[in-house]
Amino acid sequence: MPVGLGGTRQRATLGFLMMHANRVVASSQLIDALWPAGRAPQSARKILQNSVWRLRRALPLGDGEFTGVRLQSQAPGYMLCAEPDQIDLYHFRRLARCGHAELAAGAPRAAAVLLREALALWRGPVLADLVETGIDWPELASVQNARLDALEDFFEAELACGHHHRVLAELERTVATEVLRERLLGQLMLALYRSGRQTDALDVYAGARAAMAERLGLEPGHALQALQQAVLTHDPALIPVGIREQIEVRMTGSAREPARAVAAARPAAPSPAEIPAGPPPEAERRVRPETRPERSETRPERPETRPEPVEDEAAARPVPRTMVAERKEVSVLIARVQLMPDAAGVDPQRMDEAVEQVAATIRGEVECLGGTVAASIGPISLVLFGVPEAADDDAERAVHAALTIRDQLTRIADPGEPHADCTRGVSVQVAVATGEALVRYQPDRSGVPPTVNGALLDECHTLLSDTRAGEIRVCDNTRRSTGFAITYQHGSPSSGWTVGGFRQEYTALHAVPVIDREYDLDVLRGLLQRSRHQATPHLVTVLGEPGVGKTRFVMEFERRVAANADTVRLVVGRVRPGGGAHPLEALHDLLLACCGILQGDRVEMMTAKLTATVRRLKASEEDCRWMLSCLAPLVDPAAAQAPPDEMLTASREFLGAVAASTPLVLVFEDLHWADQALVDFVENLTASQAGLPIFVIVTAGPELLKRRPEWGEGSLNRLTITLEPISDAAIDRLLEFLMSTTEGGAKNSVGGLLEALLESGGREPDARRHQLRRILASGSASLRYERCSGGGGLQAAAPECTPRLSGHAYG
Repeated sequence: MPVGLGGTRQRATLGFLMMHANRVVASSQLIDALWPAGRAPQSARKILQNSVWRLRRALPLGDGEFTGVRLQSQAPGYMLCAEPDQIDLYHFRRLARCGHAELAAGAPRAAAVLLREALALWRGPVLADLVETGIDWPELASVQNARLDALEDFFEAELACGHHHRVLAELERTVATEVLRERLLGQLMLALYRSGRQTDALDVYAGARAAMAERLGLEPGHALQALQQAVLTHDPALIPVGIREQIEVRMTGSAREPARAVAAARPAAPSPAEIPAGPPPEAERRVRPETRPERSETRPERPETRPEPVEDEAAARPVPRTMVAERKEVSVLIARVQLMPDAAGVDPQRMDEAVEQVAATIRGEVECLGGTVAASIGPISLVLFGVPEAADDDAERAVHAALTIRDQLTRIADPGEPHADCTRGVSVQVAVATGEALVRYQPDRSGVPPTVNGALLDECHTLLSDTRAGEIRVCDNTRRSTGFAITYQHGSPSSGWTVGGFRQEYTALHAVPVIDREYDLDVLRGLLQRSRHQATPHLVTVLGEPGVGKTRFVMEFERRVAANADTVRLVVGRVRPGGGAHPLEALHDLLLACCGILQGDRVEMMTAKLTATVRRLKASEEDCRWMLSCLAPLVDPAAAQAPPDEMLTASREFLGAVAASTPLVLVFEDLHWADQALVDFVENLTASQAGLPIFVIVTAGPELLKRRPEWGEGSLNRLTITLEPISDAAIDRLLEFLMSTTEGGAKNSVGGLLEALLESGGREPDARRHQLRRILASGSASLRYERCSGGGGLQAAAPECTPRLSGHAYG
């Protein structure tokens, strides 16, 4: 009897409870199932309670076919009580288990009956009406896989009964949608072969092999390979025993003896029952197919083929880390960097140092933007974006990295003349291509670097060959994906497009107001005022997931500090993945920024600025000499290196002396990537600066607390701010503000850019919010690049910002 359940929320609530029948489902679990992650409204629990109330009114629980069904409240949520056979899913699972047991016991006819009854309960995808509304529960995939397992058991049972003609059509339809399930493929090959279609059976194998190589970079399992060989050689074991005996009676007039028939029934190749649903484990792949355990206890074993020695040997070998191979959307960047010394007698040591500097620069800039250096051979570097996790802005970050690499490397001086014009010593060509490619990688980003193969790599190489020195050329896919942020010059889909630079509107995205953060900004401002007026050191840690807006938050604070009339010196350093060129690179940048050292200053100029700053801060000549001896290697690599502990002590005293003259704000971005020594230094910095107005801000991901669970605890004047994703309501307010902003009756540059970008999101609120969040994250990435590299875009948009090396200072 059909029953009207009401809206989607009620149907989803009942569906989820039915999938967990006779178990208590927590209210929080139901809320996570009914709303996307992080989007549940404040009134979610009330809505859930109303849905349960309406369900109780709609369902005649306890009457008729609902006898024994109860929907009851039980802490911490609700439970749907019902007999298993009253829910089709549980009835199906019981029949499928019984059918599988009969099949394993060597009773294929009984198994086929039970499995046919189980599969007859299916009338389409699970909860199809809810799936159409966007519901995507992991439980649905599990149920679908259970149906496929039962279907495979059914096909096996029918094949064992000799009913290959009966299941052939359904096997072909199923394999068309499940092209990577090897057990199904083997069953289809066997059915085709027994139907006299040997060529078609081999075509199935060839198509499966091509699909696996293209999508996964894998060969079919040993069992499927052995089945192919059996088809090629017309192995008699592929014909069921009963049918083979009938053939022998017709041809010879007599059947084999029972013992011989049993021995002949032993297949040289694995039966479809032995073909796994997915790729076999590594240890199992090393065992010959004919030595795998039999599923039927009635089949005799041959002692000479027992696999124990092989399995023991495989188990004794170390298991290598798993490399994932898949075909996915990536952006490939290839850079060719050639050093061009003038003189014939260039110092080889200086040349090697320059090569190392080039490699470190490329790696640092790429990792800063979330890419991975896959290979570096001579002047060629291969970089991947979108591995292991793909993102909407992979192409954008790839072009971003190309611009950064080109601009940074053109500042490297000629190795033969350390102080020569920095634009003469290096030739840089970069190409970027975006599309599908076969990629192999380790999901944890450790160990072997990823690799890429396919036409996309060839396309990128072709683009590079057409690229002149100083140019960046991209494919048409990349241009279409990044046109909102990057300007392009002459080009075509066939020859690629030449990158011009960032659009003015794109670099102006830092002007977008910071939303949902005013309270936290007020807290920071209040603590800074307290640090200044009471001469008290403070450590504030800003935690948040990647993309939550830590960079924008800190930059807004910096901008407000810069606009304040009170004198405060603020310096910023960013920790790069892997520590950058040096484990203490971020600290070095802060120290140099305090001295007013600019990007491009020569060694003599940097040494003079460092010396003048130290002498201004330290009255004692002995203290000056000691501090300069410890800090001099920061500006002159040829200077004698001080012990690390002594250099850190000198750095601590130097920063204390700066704070004693002017209140000092230090910002360490992405400290979770820092070396242990730098983390220790930052954590203990404020504790060693009692009585000084030094204000330390740290931004980090959750990884910092995994490394240091006690971070920020047990000490005075320490605060941790955790940034949550910006709420939908705040995003909607910002969107309304931006779209209503006009300048002379027309949209301003930022509003116009946003309007054009948001058009691709359609009119659905969730899509537009997602698009705006992506735009804001893109703006953060650009600002980070501009600030770290000392580019001019940020200075034009915010004149009060003065870039300093990898950090900058306000004062």
